[in-house]
Amino acid sequence: MYCVRNVTEDLYWVGGNDRRLALFENIHPIERGVSYNSYLLIDNKTVLFDTVDWSICRQFIENIRAVLEDRDLDYMVINHMEPDHAACIEEILLRYPKVKIVCSKKASMFMNQFGFNIHDNVIEVKEGDNLSFGKHNVTFIAAPMIHWPEAMVTYDTTDGVLFSADAFGSFGALDGKLFNDEVDFHKDWIDEARRYYTNIVGKYGPHVQALLKKASNIQIKMICPLHGPVWRNDFGYFLDKYDKWSRYEPEKKGVMIVYGTMYGNTEAAANDLATRLVKKGITNVVMYDVSKTHVSYLISESFKYSHIVLASVTYNLKIYPPMLNYIMDMKALNLQKRTFALIENGSWAPQSGKLMRELLNDMKDMTILDSDITVNSSMKEQDKDSMESICESIIQSMK
Repeated sequence: MYCVRNVTEDLYWVGGNDRRLALFENIHPIERGVSYNSYLLIDNKTVLFDTVDWSICRQFIENIRAVLEDRDLDYMVINHMEPDHAACIEEILLRYPKVKIVCSKKASMFMNQFGFNIHDNVIEVKEGDNLSFGKHNVTFIAAPMIHWPEAMVTYDTTDGVLFSADAFGSFGALDGKLFNDEVDFHKDWIDEARRYYTNIVGKYGPHVQALLKKASNIQIKMICPLHGPVWRNDFGYFLDKYDKWSRYEPEKKGVMIVYGTMYGNTEAAANDLATRLVKKGITNVVMYDVSKTHVSYLISESFKYSHIVLASVTYNLKIYPPMLNYIMDMKALNLQKRTFALIENGSWAPQSGKLMRELLNDMKDMTILDSDITVNSSMKEQDKDSMESICESIIQSMK
C-alpha cells in the first residue's frame, strides 16, 4: 500500500522509513531508525528528486506509481550518489526506460562505477544550469563535499523549494510527521540532527559554509532534505545551528567530562571534578563513560560543548583504547576551538596525559589547560589541591 504526503500542491514526498536498520553506514547506532526522502513533482513534465535505499524500494515504487497514476516519468534528478539515496536508480530505469537522469558529471561517473546501466539517459548539469518542467523552473547549485564530491542541490525557483541532498538532514524515522512544525524539533530532534551532521558532514565545515553563503542569496520557502523532516518555517533556527557547527563554534558554554576507567578509580576522579564544578556554579556539566558510549554520541556532544575534560587510565603504556578512538575521531572530523583539561591515571607508569596532549596539539585551534593531574591508582587526600586547580582553571577559562 502506498504512503505519500503532499509537500506543496504539485510536490509529493514518496520516500519511506527504515526502523529495522541498527547501524547507519554500518557504524552509527540509529535506535529511532532513519527516513529516506524522495520527492516527486507533477507538472507538464514529471520529475523525481533522488531515490532511496534498497531496503525500502518496494514502498518507494508503490508510492511513485500511486502519484504518477497512468503518467510516465520524464526526469530523475540525482543530487547525491550515495547508495542510501541512489540504490534504486536502476529500478526506476527498468520501469520508466525513457526517463532522463539529471546529475553532475561526477555523479554520472559514479553511476558507472556502481555498475548502473544508465545508457544514454543522462543529462549532465553544472552550477547555474536551469531546466523548465512547465510551471516549475529549477536551477542547480554545486555542493561538493557535502559530503561527497559529486553532490549538488536543486532549487525550484517557482515555489522556493530547496532540494538539499544530505544537507539539513537528521537521523530518525518520520512517524507520520513530515514537517518541522509537526514535531518539537528542539526537544525531540536536535540531538539526532547534530549527531547526523557532526559524524557525517562534520569534517567539511568550510564546504558547508560555502553552501550557506550560496543559500543566503536565494529566497528559500522550503527545505527538502534526504533524511529527516522537511523545513517550511523557522529556517533561522536550523541555519544558525549549521552555521555554528560548520564554523566549529560551540553551541553551549559547558563542560563535557569523558572518562576511560577500568575499575572505577578514574571515574571517581572524574566525579570529584564534576562535583567541584557544580558546587562552584558551573551546572552545565555532562559525563560520559568512553567505553559505554558510542563514539558518534561523543562526537556530537563534543561539537555542542565549549570545554572537554579527558580523564584516561594508562593502558599498556598508552592511552586507553576507547579514549584513543574518540580522540582520533575528533581529529578525523576536524573538531576545533575547544578547551581541554586532562586527567591521567596509572599504577606504575602514567603516560596517558602526555600522549593525549600530544594528539590534541596536532589538532587545529585547541586550547589545553596546563593544570593536568596525575592520579596514581586512585585519588587520595593529597590530590585534592590538584583537582581544585583543574577546577579553577576551567572556570577561569570560561569567563
